[in-house]
Amino acid sequence: MTAVTARLAEGVASIAAADWDACAGADNPFVGHAFLAALEASGSVGGRSGWRPLPLVIDGADGRPVAVAPAYLKQHSQGEYVFDHGWADAWARAGGSYYPKLQVAAPFSPVPGPRLLLRDEGSAPALIAALEAVTDQHGLSSAHATFVSPEQVPAFEAAGWLIRQGTQFHWRNDGYASFDDFLGALASRKRKAIRKERAGAVEGLTIRHLTGAAIEDRHWDAFWRFYQDTGSRKWGRPYLTRGFFPLLGQALGERVLLILAERDGVPIAGALNLIGADTLYGRYWGCSEDVPFLHFELCYYQAIDAAIARGLATVEAGAQGEHKLARGYLPTATWSAHYLPDPGFRRAVADFLAREQAAVAHERDYMAELAPFRRGGG
Repeated sequence: MTAVTARLAEGVASIAAADWDACAGADNPFVGHAFLAALEASGSVGGRSGWRPLPLVIDGADGRPVAVAPAYLKQHSQGEYVFDHGWADAWARAGGSYYPKLQVAAPFSPVPGPRLLLRDEGSAPALIAALEAVTDQHGLSSAHATFVSPEQVPAFEAAGWLIRQGTQFHWRNDGYASFDDFLGALASRKRKAIRKERAGAVEGLTIRHLTGAAIEDRHWDAFWRFYQDTGSRKWGRPYLTRGFFPLLGQALGERVLLILAERDGVPIAGALNLIGADTLYGRYWGCSEDVPFLHFELCYYQAIDAAIARGLATVEAGAQGEHKLARGYLPTATWSAHYLPDPGFRRAVADFLAREQAAVAHERDYMAELAPFRRGGG
């Protein structure tokens, strides 16, 4: 391999948006300059968050980046959705310090996508080697690339990184012209159940889809209240700050879809989505009033409506959630890659992953058999 020089930058915002996006592309908003820079500008990463942004950059002969990786020095394992707390405990019991570690990710976003952002496709091995060098030279316990797109898994595997599998539930658009068209692909009992859920969830409510300039500060105020409620119940405190949401709206405009449920003109629940090239990404949800099945309506069914209307191929509605299966979201493999310099630690984790992978694959196959589609359809 030809010798290359890589550098660590102090944040994505320190790199020109055009240069970053020339590597990241426009398909997946979670690795774009706008999303990552909004996290930094809002204080959601950096400071005392435990996420220090240190993007890794390889510059080309023209002085512009040919490869970048959205890398962070992590002081904990929160906000990643690929759980390695057991690894941290084992390393600590062996007398080591697991943190800080190097994390290549879209923070707080369990969204599969590229983690090696390449203007020059041939730069992938050099970028992976640079991630290893940073880990080794700074005495870090490990480096992790989470929710790696399937196309990039072989590059990490070829470099000797350990590969870990997970499962999410994604909805796929089989050329549906409408939600009723989608329902027609389901077994009769499932079809009736979903119609009943939808009718009950929206009774007395108005559902609004807002994008771009239609999302006003009052809407972000309402959504912030919803997001805080969900965060306080799930992980103790919200990962994102209040300032992040309007920054995201300003930067991404029509690619932000906010779905609100209103009662008598007052928002009582909301779901925030980002629109990619062929995918609708459901991200954050919350409510101020508990309404049966409203979570399913805003996060899953309204997302399907929006995807069909836009001709999108997929809806990704976040991490985990076996309850999505009955609503037409199918089990889908996700991937992460892990570099562990210590040979003994690597052997132990490799053994764990071999056993875990067999169990995950078996469970995914089992759940696929429970899909709600008519036999021979879906």
